[in-house]
Amino acid sequence: MKKSIKEFFFINIGLAMVAAGIYFFLVPNNVAAGGVSGLAMVINHYFPIIPIGAFMMMMNVILFIVGIIFIGRDFGVRTIYSSLMLSGMIWLFESLFPLAAPLTGDILLEMIYGIMLAGGGMGMVFLNNASTGGTDIIAKILNKYFQIAIGKGLLMADFLIVSAAGVAFGIQSGLYALLAVIINGFVIDAVIEGLQTNKQVTIIATKVDEISKFIITDLGRGATLYQARGAYTNESREIIMTIVDRKEFIRLRNYIKSVDQRAFISVSKIHETLGEGFKSLLH
Repeated sequence: MKKSIKEFFFINIGLAMVAAGIYFFLVPNNVAAGGVSGLAMVINHYFPIIPIGAFMMMMNVILFIVGIIFIGRDFGVRTIYSSLMLSGMIWLFESLFPLAAPLTGDILLEMIYGIMLAGGGMGMVFLNNASTGGTDIIAKILNKYFQIAIGKGLLMADFLIVSAAGVAFGIQSGLYALLAVIINGFVIDAVIEGLQTNKQVTIIATKVDEISKFIITDLGRGATLYQARGAYTNESREIIMTIVDRKEFIRLRNYIKSVDQRAFISVSKIHETLGEGFKSLLH
């Protein structure tokens, strides 16, 4: 329950970032950066009577079924929640903060800020086994079955929508939309990779038992002990190897400093860790 509450908290933070990026920066500049939101902007251009948020909600109600079929029930339920919540947030922004014109008049500046907000938020949503619906589901399917990075899969899925944006809003807006989709893909992949990064720690110390107990009891992580022989001293030593997240590494480093200041520690970045205590193999 605690894990689920934490995941839904970060999903909502991510959704708020996506909604703000789309509504305050992309929509006023007619930058249809792919996805259902981009398609909604194109439809709204030809049929202004159809609100962007309402169209997104309608499309996502239809498209979420694909996620349940190909990715799983848990992903489908979270995607339903995320897509409806995102549409509702944009709809709320439309009601509370009606915009008559872009915030600054600098389309490139606003596009960059919009994509950074939206891409960062989407990365957080994806990391918690959800998506904002629409073409995000296609990207998730490509990631699951063909191991294509989510950001790059989203770029592939959004190409037709970007082309439609070029027809609807002109070649300049179309090129901006294409640039936005490219940046968005890289931002999503960077956020996912950055937040998934753990640290593989190898420790050579004299206080092996104390350090191992701290890792298992205080950090709640596993550890592997193996024998090694020093090439210079020819002495046999026990080496500890464990994988921890960034916060846990700081605690581990401080503990080792307090009990064995002559310990040797090497650290490597691990971009994805699957299994007990980390990301589930089923996602």
